[in-house]
Amino acid sequence: MLRAFAIVILMTINVSIWGALILTGGLVKLLTFGGARRRMILILAWMAERWVQGNDQIFDWFLTTRWHIEGFDNLRRDGHYLIISNHISWVDIFAVLRAVRGRAPFVRFFLKQILIWFPIVGQACAALEFPFMRRYTPEYLAHHPEKRGRDLETTRKACRRYRHIPVTILNYIEGTRFTRDKQEDQESPYRHLLRPRVGGIGFVLASLGEQLDGMLDVTIVYPEGEATLWDFATNRIPWIVVRARPIEVPPEFLSTAIAEAGPARDRFKAWVEQLWREKDEEIARILVESRA
Repeated sequence: MLRAFAIVILMTINVSIWGALILTGGLVKLLTFGGARRRMILILAWMAERWVQGNDQIFDWFLTTRWHIEGFDNLRRDGHYLIISNHISWVDIFAVLRAVRGRAPFVRFFLKQILIWFPIVGQACAALEFPFMRRYTPEYLAHHPEKRGRDLETTRKACRRYRHIPVTILNYIEGTRFTRDKQEDQESPYRHLLRPRVGGIGFVLASLGEQLDGMLDVTIVYPEGEATLWDFATNRIPWIVVRARPIEVPPEFLSTAIAEAGPARDRFKAWVEQLWREKDEEIARILVESRA
């Protein structure tokens, strides 16, 4: 318990320091344009990486968790990358940030609109060019059909901005964290995964296209089972596997055709589902290896 409180206090201090600096830099960014604005965004990303480094140091001081990270070595700091990953826990975010830090550009991922009001963190993410998504219920969309497609438009706008800065885009394409209840509700055909959603990554690929230097399929596994943030902070996650494999994107999927209904989108959906079947098998292998 004391260990967890120490981690929370130090992480609060860490985010307060770097968050305040990023917020200040974000205000400066609002006054810049062109090349000066690009340089300011890069400075903000550097600050964010120092925040990640601070978190990693705190974890290493207080936790005995072993990190098994593979497949992130041949990346470039000035590149454009897309990461797709399974999603189990909030710990996943710290796991991917740790794996990418120092190897690729700072990670951005899609956040719920409401999180922009979270003190310091939400505003810092806005300054760092994180895209915020507004979720609508089916009932709301039925009464306000003009709101349909807003999330995809947000994705398109974010990707246009990312053309001018190095970036790693992280997309949890299941759309939510995995639980057995959700798996049953979806009647998911996978043993360890939910059904993938292709809309978000379709727009990323269509918007960045040939500018992408690579796509990574990242598999996160907690071999001992439970993986809540509290389990992590109280040192009850013995080890975490973060394994990446490069994915060759067929040229036909680097066009706007995959973002619209039609044969190209159907082929793209089938391609992603095949990746997910392979990931499901990879998770099963890792679990077997962990028990050997």
